Amino acid sequence: MTDRPDLTALLGSRICHDLISPIGAIGNGVELLIMDGAARGPEMALISESVASANARIRFFRIAFGAVGGDQRIGRPEVANILADLTRGGRLEILWEGPADLPRHEVKLAFLLLMCLETAMAYGGQITVERGDNRWTLIGRAPKLRVNPALWEVLSNPGAPFDLTPAQVHFALVPDEVARLNRKLAVGIQEGEIRLTF
Repeated sequence: MTDRPDLTALLGSRICHDLISPIGAIGNGVELLIMDGAARGPEMALISESVASANARIRFFRIAFGAVGGDQRIGRPEVANILADLTRGGRLEILWEGPADLPRHEVKLAFLLLMCLETAMAYGGQITVERGDNRWTLIGRAPKLRVNPALWEVLSNPGAPFDLTPAQVHFALVPDEVARLNRKLAVGIQEGEIRLTF
């Protein structure tokens, strides 16, 4: 009997795949308008920035929510580029350290955990992601954290009673990814800092 396919990941991949092309086309259209001498006013800048932001989010979501086949790998330059585009102009800084070539399954879990940290760091801050020999550590530091203990309990106890909203779905996906990698997730929360290791 074969394992049931991860329908959530397949759905994530399909949505991202179908959206990335039209958003890229809009971006190309804006560039052509500017090259043809269209006004470079605030309207054009707003469209251009919005397209870049949407493109960065979709590329990020494609890894965080998408399907991963077999032994797929992803390079650090691609990850760094996605994260730089994602955080450009924002209050959150992400420092990604580690090997040049990484298993995509592990990066997927790291991206989901980045989203968890982002939820708690609504006022900004700095996240450091490190990968040692076979262990990941994500540290989020901020002067002000917004942590809902019941929500964070979902990471280590998927059966914990909490009514998730769409903006919190990544918390529910983390335990399955941890199990898929046959890892254990450790969560440490203190004033001004959240530390996640797997």
